[in-house]
Amino acid sequence: MRTKDKSLMESIKVEIDSFYSRNGRAPSTRELGEICGTSHITISRYLREMNEKGMLEYDNGKITTARMNKIKPESVTVPILGSISCGTLLTEEENVESYVRLPIELVGRGDFFFLKANGDSMIEAGIDDGDFVLIRKTSEAHSGDIVVALVDNENTLKRLYYDSENRKIVLHPENKDFEDIVVDSCEIQGVAVKVLKDLQSEL
Repeated sequence: MRTKDKSLMESIKVEIDSFYSRNGRAPSTRELGEICGTSHITISRYLREMNEKGMLEYDNGKITTARMNKIKPESVTVPILGSISCGTLLTEEENVESYVRLPIELVGRGDFFFLKANGDSMIEAGIDDGDFVLIRKTSEAHSGDIVVALVDNENTLKRLYYDSENRKIVLHPENKDFEDIVVDSCEIQGVAVKVLKDLQSEL
């Protein structure tokens, strides 16, 4: 086998890592050929020699680099369901505005969805109007959790407290200008775990 162009080898390796960072997967030889301006047959030959040289792993068409091995590829796809204002919370496909992929290392395992906060009833908990709140889907919650609760066919994001003495459920807004919502029962649809917001400096 003729000695391959070392600069092209390095370029191939860089492009593989760059593609993986953008797409969460390694490129195909055809995709690599288009990126590097050469044929996929040439790319395959280079990949085989790079594998022999220990620059990457290339086995049965599967490409793996050292950088890819350091990155945990596991992720969870999270739907964005719109604002949490009122109405029954639905997760059917037609109600999903878009999807985002989050690393399991950051959010853990589970079934999640994003809701956009609407209003200022939770500002003292750091949740402002327009923030995206990551919700873990669950029907159970502990006292003190911030939850998505369904009450009289309307959902709301509030801090949950159990009033065992009066056998009531308290949905507490984190804003002193709002009053507690006290109910006999409600349906817990999820627990808030993270908030995604824009940070803007005031001029």
